[in-house]
Amino acid sequence: MNGGLSCTALVAGYGRIVVCRGIALDVEPGELVAVLGPNGAGKSTLLRALAGLNQKSGVVRLGDEDVSRKGPAARSRAGIAFVPESRGNVFPTMTVRDNLSIAGRRTAPDRRTDRAALVADLFGILETYADKAAGLLSGGEQQMLAIAMALMSDPAVVLLDEPSQGLAPSVLRNIEQSLRALRATGITIVLAEQNQRFAGVLADRVLHIQGGRLVPADQAFEAELADGAIGVVP
Repeated sequence: MNGGLSCTALVAGYGRIVVCRGIALDVEPGELVAVLGPNGAGKSTLLRALAGLNQKSGVVRLGDEDVSRKGPAARSRAGIAFVPESRGNVFPTMTVRDNLSIAGRRTAPDRRTDRAALVADLFGILETYADKAAGLLSGGEQQMLAIAMALMSDPAVVLLDEPSQGLAPSVLRNIEQSLRALRATGITIVLAEQNQRFAGVLADRVLHIQGGRLVPADQAFEAELADGAIGVVP
């Protein structure tokens, strides 16, 4: 399963606070698009909205399907997998193998086998720790496991929020190599990042977000959040 992801006039935020206003984004099937911006620019809010967590209005489409009225669980079933920026997106007391098994529980058996083979190919180190409790893995290994769990759900689109955050250079190189290989499979990826080098070597296109709006590269990072893009819902 694969497909593109798009949104138009997307408004997202938290409670009465609007963070992203009027976002239009079109990601082609099999494309890796990186959204760059500093803390507070709206990267995470945008990805959370695409995942169905904090969208206030606008239209989100997965391929030809309008998923705007679907919540996060329904969007996940439709084919949108989201890996948040926070670490610990695993079941810490369960083994790596059991984490992956739970993540693939809704995937058809034949596809589950394919997904498991892909995960083993992309994140071979997880095979070494198959019987280890996920909570005992390093931060970088837990991040690999979280991405692997997203892939076990057989998604059309993967949303990755700051996967490089806080990782040692050696671990970051491993994740970069894994994402390069994942990109080669043709899956659609939206990557939110502060690390421009990391995003730049992976992405087909790089977009910039500032004050909750996508802006041209030559305007990126010039305005502060107080420019009016973040406000309070009337």
